[in-house]
Amino acid sequence: MPLTQPNKKTSVLSFIKQALQGENQDFTQGSIRKGVLLLAIPMILEMVMESIFALVDIYFVGRTEHARQAISTVVLTESVLTILYSVAMALGMGATAVVARRVGEKNIEGASKAGAQAMNLALMITFVISVAGVLLAPHILHVMGGSPEVIALGTPYTRIMFGGSVVIMLLFLINGIFRGAGNAAIAMWSLGIANVCNIILCPILIHFYGLMGAAIATTIGRGIGVSYQLYHLFKGKGLLRIKRAHFSLDLGIFKTIFDLSWVVFVQFFIASASWMFLARLITRFGDDAVAGYGVAIRILMFFILPAWGLSNAAATLVGQNLGAQQPERAEQSVWKTAKYSAIFMAIVILIFLVGSEFITSFMNKDAGVVKIATEALHIVSLGYIFYGVGMVVTSAFNGAGDTKTPTWINLVAFWLFQIPVAYLLSVTLKWGPTGVFVAIVTAEAGISVAGVLIFRRGAWKKVKI
Repeated sequence: MPLTQPNKKTSVLSFIKQALQGENQDFTQGSIRKGVLLLAIPMILEMVMESIFALVDIYFVGRTEHARQAISTVVLTESVLTILYSVAMALGMGATAVVARRVGEKNIEGASKAGAQAMNLALMITFVISVAGVLLAPHILHVMGGSPEVIALGTPYTRIMFGGSVVIMLLFLINGIFRGAGNAAIAMWSLGIANVCNIILCPILIHFYGLMGAAIATTIGRGIGVSYQLYHLFKGKGLLRIKRAHFSLDLGIFKTIFDLSWVVFVQFFIASASWMFLARLITRFGDDAVAGYGVAIRILMFFILPAWGLSNAAATLVGQNLGAQQPERAEQSVWKTAKYSAIFMAIVILIFLVGSEFITSFMNKDAGVVKIATEALHIVSLGYIFYGVGMVVTSAFNGAGDTKTPTWINLVAFWLFQIPVAYLLSVTLKWGPTGVFVAIVTAEAGISVAGVLIFRRGAWKKVKI
């Protein structure tokens, strides 16, 4: 059904209900504003749900007997798991781009087959990552700068997180498939179910198994979320319905998804490797700095992921409208989404400037940790408007199939600027953790400005996939 401008009788609650029900909509017609909001509401909630995983773990782990070492384990493990997240998000974005393009072309069979081929690729990659992570868990913590106490306490946690990485991979990937089809509500509900399970299980299993219980709870929670996704993918009544025959290897589709995804992976890996370097750099300044940095990053991600949800909406709208041969409508969708993202991020800046210490002290009571985390929030949040707009533009490039442009932007901003500047300020000039925070905000702002300038040239409209 085409999107029409809501009339005055349409209440806010009924509109939100429509967005959360995940009805099949035609995002190539009608009101762009309504299309953005129908996609963005469940996508924002989806991203909030994803960030809650990290916040829940940090909250409960921070109240264990060896809180500093436990938090350090979670931070260092998550820093390396960003490689897995990069692969998962890359495959999800590749699947979103292809599925959205096929849906825009009204080729639903092709969209379903693309989703199945993406799952084939994901399972092959995950097997390698899982085995390597389980075998090398203590070495991973050592390389990341973990103290002997952190390695001794955290190795079982790291092994479980890597061993269960298949649920992380499938959760991200299948959500990308649903987003490409325009059904963001399924993605949101899957993460909602996973989070409820994690919140219930985390304190219980930590009580019985310590830090290892947090990893078990997270893995089980995500596994239940994946089960919900698979049911709707195979048995649901949505636009896509994947069948067993769709998993037969189709080299053409497989190669298309691989070609898109590996570039997006490089794009995300460039950013992830930079974050890994920053986490390693922070270890120079002690466990308080590592724990404070970890708490701050999770709080920052909690508030920035709604903007990521908006950017995912832009990717779907770009992909579907390019498939429908409407490039100008695709561009209008991006600018409207960027406007909403900027407004949201401006509100977040005010929240952090006023309430950072309250927020960080709620997450952790240690004075040293709170001091570092509060400083990080004050500095890094200053660039939030830039981040919000830049994320939308970057996602629009990826949704159009132009994955190379944001990859080159990331390479310059993160590896040629952020890493050297972070080291210069924090170590050479002895600014400590403050230097790392300043490097983060300047690099991210630069990425956003460069992305907007290149997006305005319009070359992304001509990409064929």
